[in-house]
Amino acid sequence: MNYQDLLDDEGYLFKLEDWSEDLAVELAKEKGIQLTDDHWEIIRVIRQFYLNYEHSPAMRPLCKAVSRELGAEKGRSIYLMKLFPGSPAKLAACIAGLPKPDNCL
Repeated sequence: MNYQDLLDDEGYLFKLEDWSEDLAVELAKEKGIQLTDDHWEIIRVIRQFYLNYEHSPAMRPLCKAVSRELGAEKGRSIYLMKLFPGSPAKLAACIAGLPKPDNCL
């Protein structure tokens, strides 16, 4: 099966259980991102946030969650923008196999 069949029109997974680290690598590559350990840290944090709260975080809650888990420096929006350009909350959620955050256009 082509992994594109697993995605909606915006590139988010239809079903969370279809996510894998290999799929994350493919999704990131498609968006011009080579995943590093720094990216994986954020992906783990955002996936844990989803498990805890049953929704994807918008930017402010993402920054707070990352700050809490990884330290204030990594929780800064400028740091997250370097890793996930444009809209870090949307892009990180997409690569992490999560639904689009509610407050993101």
